Amino acid sequence: MMKTMTTNRIFSTMALCLAGTFMPAMADDVTVTVTNESTVQRQQLVEVDASAVISRLGIKQGEPFVVKNALGQQVAYQLTYDGKLLIDASVRPKGTAEFTCTKGTPKKMNTVVCGRQYPERVDDIAWENDRTAYRVYGPALQRKGERAFGVDVWVKNTPDLEVEKRYATEFGNHAKIEELKKAGKHEEAHEMEMTTTYHYDHGYGLDCYKVGPTLGCGAPALLDDKGEMMLPYCYKTYKILDNGPLRFTVQLDYNPFSVGNDKQVVEHRIISLDKGSNFNSMTVWYEGLTTPRDMVAGVVIHSEDTKSIALGDNYVLYADPTDNPTKQNFQIYTGALFPNGVKATRNMMYDNPTNGNAGHTVGVITYQPGEKYTYLFGSAWSKNDVRSFNEWKLRATETLESIYKPLKVELK
Repeated sequence: MMKTMTTNRIFSTMALCLAGTFMPAMADDVTVTVTNESTVQRQQLVEVDASAVISRLGIKQGEPFVVKNALGQQVAYQLTYDGKLLIDASVRPKGTAEFTCTKGTPKKMNTVVCGRQYPERVDDIAWENDRTAYRVYGPALQRKGERAFGVDVWVKNTPDLEVEKRYATEFGNHAKIEELKKAGKHEEAHEMEMTTTYHYDHGYGLDCYKVGPTLGCGAPALLDDKGEMMLPYCYKTYKILDNGPLRFTVQLDYNPFSVGNDKQVVEHRIISLDKGSNFNSMTVWYEGLTTPRDMVAGVVIHSEDTKSIALGDNYVLYADPTDNPTKQNFQIYTGALFPNGVKATRNMMYDNPTNGNAGHTVGVITYQPGEKYTYLFGSAWSKNDVRSFNEWKLRATETLESIYKPLKVELK
């Protein structure tokens, strides 16, 4: 069976758990030391065993505490659903950063990562961090018959939270636009639509990524007995597990389906996005599957550009041309990373492309029954933090390197 992991978060926590075993019972403060043994600058969330810190400080679960950096400034932190203390660490090459946890009430923390369900838009679940935003589609959309299966990308070029405002502006003006159209004021209606739709960039980003009946950006799919993707549809139920300020986590559960001799297979996903990251973590498992079966994960390739693809041993990357390449004149960089390894990476092209979907670039995994497989998927925008496909390749390879050579985290 292919070994599993949950990305660089687990590696940083492992070192800490060993250190925490030998800690004294109580102290006025706890020092978290983060060491970067690599030769590149590192900026990422590190995980600490929250129960070890709470026990060492002599406080109860749920009681507040303060985290400060080496300058004595308070820094944001987060306690996660699975018992981790998250700290945003910046560590220079071959350097060490120290954080101090003390009793007390922290200042209000700035939320950088969050998400929610949007029933006003057919049960979308949308989430974002300081780099980009994503959404998946819900049961209300499936009941309408709209075929949108995979993960959507909303590009942004601001660290501020944008999704809530985009939904409010878009759907808060639909009624007014329809009233203007009914009154024959088509020019005014068009002007209002142009200035309020989230499908146009008003200086902060937009929705210009095509999903449809595809994996979109990063969804998984089992292969049937003919080797064809059994594309996922909309989630059935959801549970938001973490909601900022530094990490968003959601569990999605899907409707039963048949594959081979198994008639009640249920897909489960846990998706997580951290502050500062271009990549989400995706953990997927299948309940009711009795035999090993190939699974793929990757991104859709659109007909307007079937060449801008990079396949590595443990990644697939694509420079997406957007829904209007000639007028947009920018790219959305998408991809999936496989730190646990894959059987192969390859392109799966359609014999007859439809609606601008030419196929997918994917990693192929031999999925074992009962396994929880974790990979990464993500995106960037050429008008924001990644200006070219070459930069996107570098971002992907450095992200993988950070997983293979994790920051070392210790308690003192």
